Amino acid sequence: MRCPFCHNPDSRVIDSREADEGATTRRRRSCPKCGRRFTTVEEAVLAVVKRNGVSEPFNRSKVVAGVRRACQGRPVDEDQLKLLAQQVEDAIRASGAAEVPSNEVGLAILGPLRELDEVAYLRFASVYRSFTSVADFEREIAELKARESAPPPPGTTPPAPRDPVPSGG
Repeated sequence: MRCPFCHNPDSRVIDSREADEGATTRRRRSCPKCGRRFTTVEEAVLAVVKRNGVSEPFNRSKVVAGVRRACQGRPVDEDQLKLLAQQVEDAIRASGAAEVPSNEVGLAILGPLRELDEVAYLRFASVYRSFTSVADFEREIAELKARESAPPPPGTTPPAPRDPVPSGG
């Protein structure tokens, strides 16, 4: 690691610690030439390969922006969007791949978004999966209804029933 003060190409690690729940590593370094100390933060880069073959770093804010459009007018707040983006990143990182195709990011969004807001899920899925007819929407709605009526897996608590009509104030 190059010293930021004298630009010596070498430095010595004095201390290393995990930060951000293990997502990053903080290292305290010392330059053998000028003797000054500095800190570096290392993070594993997760790259997204777009359809045109260009690779770019994963960006949570792009996930939030895309999902925000689907959630427009829905009772979803910014903290919920940020949590969803974190869930998406965690799921992609769990795959262990350093590079993932952009369509896998879209697939990783669908599950958490379905749990967050079904209407926003339908909006996002209709664009992501290129719905071309009412039949596409009907098929997706039928799958959502089937999931709701299916018994919960053994050992899990069933979700609380949803109020179909928002309460007025």
